[in-house]
Amino acid sequence: MLDFEKHHQQVREKRAELETALGAPETIANPRELARVTKAYRRVERLARAFDERSAALRRRAEAEDLLEEPDEEMAEMARQEIEESDAAIARLELEIQGLLLPPDPRDERQVILEIRAGTGGEEAALFAADLARMYQRFCESRRWRMELISATTSELGGFKEAVFSIEGESVYSVLKHESGTHRVQRVPVTEAAGRIHTSAATVAVLPEAEEVEIGIRPEDLRIDTFHSTGPGGQSVNTTDSAVRLTHLPTGLVVSCQDEKSQLKNKVKAMKVLRARLYDAEQKRLHDERASERAKQVGSGDRSQRIRTYNFPENRVTDHRVNFRSKSLDLILQGQIDDMVESLRAAELEKRLAAAEL
Repeated sequence: MLDFEKHHQQVREKRAELETALGAPETIANPRELARVTKAYRRVERLARAFDERSAALRRRAEAEDLLEEPDEEMAEMARQEIEESDAAIARLELEIQGLLLPPDPRDERQVILEIRAGTGGEEAALFAADLARMYQRFCESRRWRMELISATTSELGGFKEAVFSIEGESVYSVLKHESGTHRVQRVPVTEAAGRIHTSAATVAVLPEAEEVEIGIRPEDLRIDTFHSTGPGGQSVNTTDSAVRLTHLPTGLVVSCQDEKSQLKNKVKAMKVLRARLYDAEQKRLHDERASERAKQVGSGDRSQRIRTYNFPENRVTDHRVNFRSKSLDLILQGQIDDMVESLRAAELEKRLAAAEL
């Protein structure tokens, strides 16, 4: 059993130590050390805040217990309700504290590359892939994250056959990593004249962005091709070779980017995606060797491999991994996926706690 009071005191002491370090001239003068201390302080501050909220909930519960003996039945009922609410808050906060005390996943603070591809279902799958892209865009806006299109291949009706984005913000990978997998949709397609419900799918891959020092790409292993951009873009489209295609010769990975008018900017974006894919491939190789559960992110895009179902006729979303259900599909597609994301993160935390000793 975790000694919460002992750890609370330790966290207070660590926070004071880091506050002193943050103000030290030698820390301020060293950008790398300042970044390290700041990151450590943010984590300890989250812990301290959770401990403080737990202490406040315990005090509220104790005060409510004193009121249970009141002869006024209305007052006693209010006390029982306060105890119930406090117990729920204490349980939630203790789970959060235990999670924060676990060794952090070093990838959790990474920025990400988000890849969305149409799976089974043709044009309808491409339209659904575009719906998912808009959902994540709105979610990122609510979190004040920056989501930027790197490359896209569109369908005839304006869907996405494939779309690649970069997302920057605080703890992006930690929040979005459970979105990887096959997303299934059930609805009447715009191309369906008879009004029948079809089932289609799209795959989502959330790749932690790799640092340049982690994934070294030798110049001789890279083939760089330039070509005319296609699609919307104004007068400069098809007039200069601004689009860039990178081929990593040892692995055969190919990345293209034509979103920017500048060839240099397209090359920088393409290199970012290539590093993320190489990093992800290396992580998969290492995990396979250790018999990790994460051998594959998204499967083949077949409907039967779904992690989540979006049912339009019933306005329902179901995540099959945590038995999460919502009757607010319309709101979820507007980016309100916080409850679903938190359910997945809580499930992951419970698995990690079951395998750890605190």
